[in-house]
Amino acid sequence: MLTDMIERLRLLPRPRRTPVFTADFASPTQWIAGHSWAYPDGGPVNPGDNKLDHLTDDPAYSRGGVFRATPRSDGEWDCGLLTTEGSDEGFQVRTGDVLEARVKLPVQLGAWPAIWTWRDGGQEIDVFEYHPDNPDLLELSNHVREAHRYHRDPAVRPGAWIDVKVEFGKGSVVWWVNGDRVFSDGRGVGRRWSAYLIVNLSVCAGRYHPAPESGVTELSYEVAQLRVYRTLRGLL
Repeated sequence: MLTDMIERLRLLPRPRRTPVFTADFASPTQWIAGHSWAYPDGGPVNPGDNKLDHLTDDPAYSRGGVFRATPRSDGEWDCGLLTTEGSDEGFQVRTGDVLEARVKLPVQLGAWPAIWTWRDGGQEIDVFEYHPDNPDLLELSNHVREAHRYHRDPAVRPGAWIDVKVEFGKGSVVWWVNGDRVFSDGRGVGRRWSAYLIVNLSVCAGRYHPAPESGVTELSYEVAQLRVYRTLRGLL
């Protein structure tokens, strides 16, 4: 009887998902640039996280989907960051949503790209983080209920295009890389979780990963696509 019940459940149609957010990085209503409450006092710097970042709202650093960083005369780096927090739309991902992104990884040492979530001093899920000194490794983390995976993959390398997908499940956050399911954390985000999106390029200060090499004048990575899907039931 139990086997029959499991089989019936397996055959039930899965809830349809519909896109509820398609990133337009140039949109001033979707995103604000150069300011985030994930940084002390909203930025522009965050040395406590061993970052050389000096956030800038200059559209050349983020609004085209290429997130850039360039050195300043004070030793910090002007960096591109976009967040939905504080924007007119104020979009938040929530429990059950699925995020899909296509990104081109950076090449230069010191680059620290990430897509992640944040709200009220936490609620952080790292869709991915990457450091070119670990060329084949993606960092996948759930800081809501603390779980993480260092995912190694020969398809992950400096300058490579990769597809990342994350389901923010109640009982488990699940990651896919290039179509392969690579991590299900068994922890999840809980029933009523929600958080804003952040897309940015940080610069390492050298404690955990190398700082940029002398003479480097620019770091960059690209996000060609970012969408969030939600079940029809979740829209009700």
